[in-house]
Amino acid sequence: MGKLEAAARRLKPWGGPRLVLVGDPVRLPDPRGAAARLPAGAAVLARGLSPAVLRGLAALARQRRLVLLVGGDGRLALRHGAGLHVPDRRAVAGLLPFLQGRRRRGLLLTAAAHGRAGLARARRLRADAVLLSPVFPTRSHPGAPALGPLRWAALARRAGRPVLGLGGIGGPTAGRLPRWAAGLAAIEGFLPL
Repeated sequence: MGKLEAAARRLKPWGGPRLVLVGDPVRLPDPRGAAARLPAGAAVLARGLSPAVLRGLAALARQRRLVLLVGGDGRLALRHGAGLHVPDRRAVAGLLPFLQGRRRRGLLLTAAAHGRAGLARARRLRADAVLLSPVFPTRSHPGAPALGPLRWAALARRAGRPVLGLGGIGGPTAGRLPRWAAGLAAIEGFLPL
């Protein structure tokens, strides 16, 4: 995790987490071990977790001063006092209640984007930040075309909000995003080799 932390520290501060651990139902179904090693102020994106693991992760996030984001379920995010991450191409349960209560409670809203349509959706939702992916080839989506750092940067410049890179982010690639990027989000970069 040292290379990811170092790469994230060199990026432009935006008022939110510059380092995001992305949970994955298959590759990282219990992100608590990796989350316990994150620096204060980093975020954990919980996707597809069992209720018990999510409860434990929420407690760990509070204890370690991490930002917790719940993927795709606004009511569940509100229940845990967490932010919400909106997937790019899927509906979100409980989006309206979350949007109505998030400002009052100071909760973060992030959105996934894989291109211009996702960036436009993030703007419409007034997301605090966007996770734009995949920057590099990733094992999460084998064979999917990667944006590459130049196309990623061109899209990110049009986002109108802070943009974090996701997809294939690890030790060798973490430093390849421009310094003005808002942060790094990763699964693989947090997995044991």
